Amino acid sequence: MKYKLVYTGLIFLIYIFGKNIPLCGVDMSAYTVETAGAGEILMQMISGDTYRCSIFALGIFPFMISNILVQLAYAIRNLFSKARVSPKAMGYATAFVTLAIAILQAVVQIPKLKFAVPAEMLAMTKVVAGIEMVTGVMVILWMAGRNGRYGIGGRMVFALVNILERLLIIFLEYHVRVLLLPLMIGVVMMVVMIVMENAEMRIPVQRVSIHNIYADKNYMAIKLNPVGAMPLMFTSAVFMLPQLLIALLAYFFPQNAWVVWWQENVVLTNPFGIAVYVACEYLITIGFSMIMISPKDISEQFLKSGDSIVNIHAGQDTRRYLRRTVLVISFFSATVMGVCVAVPLILQAEFNVDGGPAMLPVTIMLLVSFLCNIFRELFSIYKYDSCRALF
Repeated sequence: MKYKLVYTGLIFLIYIFGKNIPLCGVDMSAYTVETAGAGEILMQMISGDTYRCSIFALGIFPFMISNILVQLAYAIRNLFSKARVSPKAMGYATAFVTLAIAILQAVVQIPKLKFAVPAEMLAMTKVVAGIEMVTGVMVILWMAGRNGRYGIGGRMVFALVNILERLLIIFLEYHVRVLLLPLMIGVVMMVVMIVMENAEMRIPVQRVSIHNIYADKNYMAIKLNPVGAMPLMFTSAVFMLPQLLIALLAYFFPQNAWVVWWQENVVLTNPFGIAVYVACEYLITIGFSMIMISPKDISEQFLKSGDSIVNIHAGQDTRRYLRRTVLVISFFSATVMGVCVAVPLILQAEFNVDGGPAMLPVTIMLLVSFLCNIFRELFSIYKYDSCRALF
């Protein structure tokens, strides 16, 4: 455990250090501290850079969205083919898609930066800055893989750094009186998240290999929050993708009426954009729950082992029962998280509430969810370390 904690701490320091190294030629004096809106705060949790002008400016967005696309592609492939894809092949595919998305995002982001170089050097400086951005993404991807193997928390550590930084900024920027009500709401959300992260539905299972007093105590557990709070992070990444494409279209067709309309409405300060965001959150939560739990794979495993769910026939009946159960649980989870994130967005869009206090409860909710997962991982490692060899 100590080795893993030290390794993750080193990843923490490298990521924080990289976020404070500006891109080549960027004029940092041109950037001033501005109050971020609720949408910007959500995006900063995955980009991690307030001004998006450091070597880690693109943050974890490219490999988050590539992870979604690759998993979706292979999930569709598995519907028509029984051949399994190796983790190595999926890793290569994820890296390739991450690189493509990073290049696309860098092309969109570079024109928005402010440089302090002579005019004759501006073009070359932008190219160098773009290369630095893309390289930063690949370094983060490499560190995420290393941390997943030798550290604790996997990719969550980068989101955790961004969340902790956002909390620090909120507490430094606003007075305690302003944050009192959001903190109270945040405590309620924290309790709700702890319950959802630790509560589970237990489905009784008959195991043919168990013939003792524990035969009636076997069950399959499905967590009330099947995929945790990660769908909120993935939703922010998915929501950034159409914004990125629209920004690219606006660069080439600045006068097109359709492009201008989408650019003005697909934002989190507009009711239409909020509705799109919540819809994406529902789809991602339900979709990821189906992929992670996989009723098809579980029903096939039951058929091979001879096990079964109590009072449910093996095969198609088991698959339909599990699919219906996962759908209900994931829909409930998506509804709870959707309400928690939609309320502050609506408050800012309709009632001009500052983004920092409005998003404080959601930030606390995400932090608690990540900490619960990390605590379970640490507890498992502690139990493993406490085992002693017999000889």
